[in-house]
Order: sequence, then structure tokens, then C-alpha cells
Amino acid sequence: MELLGNLTAIGFTEYEAKVYMALLRDNPANGYQVSKRSGVPRSMVYEALGRLYARGAVLTTGEAKAQLYRPLPPDVLLDRYDQEQRHLINDLRDELRALHTSADEDRVWSIAGHSSVLSYAGQMVRGAKREAWLVLNDAALDALRHPLAAAAKRGLALGTLLTGDGELALGQVARHPRRESEAQELEDSMVVVADNAEALIASTNGEMNATVTRNRQLVLIARQFLWMELFAQRVYRRLGARLLTKLGPEDQKILEGYAVE
Repeated sequence: MELLGNLTAIGFTEYEAKVYMALLRDNPANGYQVSKRSGVPRSMVYEALGRLYARGAVLTTGEAKAQLYRPLPPDVLLDRYDQEQRHLINDLRDELRALHTSADEDRVWSIAGHSSVLSYAGQMVRGAKREAWLVLNDAALDALRHPLAAAAKRGLALGTLLTGDGELALGQVARHPRRESEAQELEDSMVVVADNAEALIASTNGEMNATVTRNRQLVLIARQFLWMELFAQRVYRRLGARLLTKLGPEDQKILEGYAVE
């Protein structure tokens, strides 16, 4: 059961989760009733109720012979857990930052997992001080929209190449032609280059994984690719149809693609 798993994920034991859910469905109840309704053995139900009471997740009448229980309302319980987790995360953030050291080096690193990759990309945008260049499909755009908006608000220069249908009105934005995206395999890719110092190149097809590097040459290549793509679109918009005819057939075909979408 997903609900049972989610409760255990925030710190409930299995028996505690079953007891709390049983009380939500039918309360007030005594220990015998809770055991019967939750499926928790009677020999264990009072221990589970005691732990829940100690953590403030259930209320009790306190009567020795006819003790009744009812659950803390879910909103109250989850708001409290949310506050506790926020405090814990903030304390951990400060303590772990104090331990963390990072040196400039040329290695190429790999990172896997949808949330891990997007979190790293978001942190690159949040940590950039001058500029960020990006290739984003619709899923990546949705995930990074808030960090990008905050970055633009603080004056970060943004250049974004969109490969999907999403809209973005921050900084310099261009939509990559769908045919070119497919030919260059960009529709399932995400690229983030921050401050010309670090680059992330991710594959979003299937299980997301990414390459991260501060190698100077590789970062420059990624940034130059993005700069040229955005430059090509600016050039096309200024060329006009008559000047376009002066180009060779292959070059015409490439530039005409920028007007298709």
C-alpha cells in the first residue's frame, strides 16, 4: 500500500502507520478496537500507541481502565513534520557546507537519477554569478523555470535554446528547429553551462544521467555550441529571404529550418 509506505518513509514503523490509519478511519477507540481494526497484534498495539503518543501523533484520555485514543489531525501532523524537516535540512545544510571543499580540476564526472541531475542543474543556475547558457526540452524547462526566474531577477545573463514547445521569456531565447533537434539528438538532452566554468550535459531519455565537468576546454566547447546556435537564429532573422538565396542549397536548408517551427 502506497500510503503505508509513505508513512514509514517519514519515520513511522509499519505497526505505527497501521494504528494511525485505523484511528483516522474510526475514533475514538480503545486498544482492543485499534488492534482489531488495524490488524496489529494486541500484544504490540499498546506499544505502538505509546510511541505515537510520545511523538504527539495520537491523543489519549489518560484513563487507566477505559483509555481511549484519537489521532492528531493529518494537517497538524504533517505541518509539524514539515517544519521539523525544514529545520533539520537547514541545520544539515550549514553543517555540511562547512565540511565541503571543492577544487578546480579537469575530471569528467557522472551523476545519475532524475531528481539528482535536475537538482544539480538547478544549483548551477542558482550559484552562477554572471551567466548561464542552456539547452532545455519541455521537462527540463518545467523543472528549472523557478531557478531561471530567480536568476533573471538578480541580473544573471541567460541564453536558452528550447527544443520543445514550452515558452520562456527570460534573457535570450531561441527555439531549435525540430528537424535539427532530432538530427543532433537534442530533443532528449539538457545542457547547462554556468559562468563559463562548469558544464552539465544530460540525457533525459529513460533513466536520466549526466556528465559534469569543469574542464576548461570542454566547458568552452559546450558554451561555444550554444553561442553559435543562438547566433545562427539571430542571423537568420536579419538575413531575409532574398539574401538567403545567395547561400548554397545545404546552408539554405539549415537556415530555413529556423523558420519552420
